[in-house]
Formats: sequence, structure tokens, C-alpha cells
Amino acid sequence: MEPANDRRGELTEALRGAFLNTPLHELLGFRFVELDTDEPTIVVEMPVEPPAFNGSGNLHGGAIATLVDVAAGSCAGRASGFDPLRQSLVTADLHVRYLGRPKGSPVRAEARLLRSGRMLIVIEVRVADPFENLIATADFSAMVVARREPLEGAVPTDPQAPDL
Repeated sequence: MEPANDRRGELTEALRGAFLNTPLHELLGFRFVELDTDEPTIVVEMPVEPPAFNGSGNLHGGAIATLVDVAAGSCAGRASGFDPLRQSLVTADLHVRYLGRPKGSPVRAEARLLRSGRMLIVIEVRVADPFENLIATADFSAMVVARREPLEGAVPTDPQAPDL
């Protein structure tokens, strides 16, 4: 059995690799602030800049939800015992409460573990600006599932097949 610190280091590297290889994270300017602490807490920042704006020039709710999903999913991965070579974590539920506009940049999502079970991991997230104004709060849960092959573009489907 490998030591917990070796396992944590392996998982940290797997999370970093997945994070860095996601074009949406690059587009939105996501940046991990803390990842090497012993606490099951993850902090991810996003600059308040035009790629994350909606049509009215405000921070898009979808960009905030994506920030929450990335921070919470990373926290769930770090806090659980899942094996990134054999399993995946998928978002089972995400509820975001939008509370205000940021008054500065970047916004910061702090994800904290509430409960980690065998299959379901529950996380709470707070999103704040640099002045500690609360922008959003969120509840998140992830499920541990068997690893599946990634999507490779559009896959032809049978129109008669049930939608699963």
C-alpha cells in the first residue's frame, strides 16, 4: 500500500494535468491559488475580463458556475479516494446562488469539503471579489464513476435509440 503523501502527490499532479489541458480554463484565465495544503480546500481565481462577460458587460453567470464547478470538482477529487486512472468524478448536482457583482478582479472560488462518501462527495463553495464581497455561494456534489473514454467530436447516433 502506498503512503498517503505519495497518493496525494499523484492525485495533485493528475488534477493539475486535467486542469491545464482544458481550453475553457485557459479562455477564462483560471488559476489555482492553493493546492498543496493539507486541508481539503481548493481555491481557484478567475480574472474579471471580457472573455467571461455576458452581453450586458457583466460577469456571466455561466462563467461563475464554471469557476465553481472547477473548484468544487478539484476539491472533491483531492478529498476523496478515487483513482484517476480507473475512475472519474462527475458533477451530480450544482446549485449556484448569485448574490452580487464583483467590485474588483479577480474573483476567487473557495471550495471546502462537507462530506466524502464512497460514491458521493459534497462540497460548499464561496465566490468573493478581492474586497471580500460575496458574489455567489454554491452547493455541489460529485459522483465517483468508472472511467470512460473522452468524447471525440460528434458521434453519429441512432435516431431510434432511447435518449440515455
